[in-house]
Amino acid sequence: MTKLALFISGTGGNALNLLEACRQGRVPGEPVIAVCSHSKALGIARLEAQGLPVQVRVRKDYPSDEAYSQACLELAEAAGAQIICLCGWLKKLVVRPSWEGRILNIHPGPLPRFGGPGMYGHHVHEAVLAAGERQSACTIHLVDNEYDHGRILAQGLVPVLPGDTPETLQQRVYAEEMRLYPEALAAFLKTLGK
Repeated sequence: MTKLALFISGTGGNALNLLEACRQGRVPGEPVIAVCSHSKALGIARLEAQGLPVQVRVRKDYPSDEAYSQACLELAEAAGAQIICLCGWLKKLVVRPSWEGRILNIHPGPLPRFGGPGMYGHHVHEAVLAAGERQSACTIHLVDNEYDHGRILAQGLVPVLPGDTPETLQQRVYAEEMRLYPEALAAFLKTLGK
């Protein structure tokens, strides 16, 4: 069973979804730790209530993105994690060579067009609507050292409906995230060791 670290910054919804999918046997993984970038994130209590240990590391406590990333990656390594899943992680993560190809992220929009620094949460949905797109998406990709850039593993398309607001579009994208992330993670884990 592949050991997973779940990195969160907010409510932990995607992390809880992956945890449940693993426990139900839909994903051949075992979450062993959550790492959180915000000391007051709602996801901390939610994940701890499910028995998953959570460690908090706050960016301002470190002199650089590199030092911060090193501290977070070391927590995953110490817990025995082989794969990291970013689940609403909102901090720059500098990927060391030993972690290349082993960190997944979920993005609430169609990449590569609606990604990059500052493109998260409602900002993505606002940009999709402002561009007059007919569809949005959630995207699962491998993490490299550019924001929202690594190889795309899966993308779930979501229609943009007449009269959509960022909030209504976000609800449909989030529902697709709940379906797609466990499915994409399971498919990715099955490719390991082949």
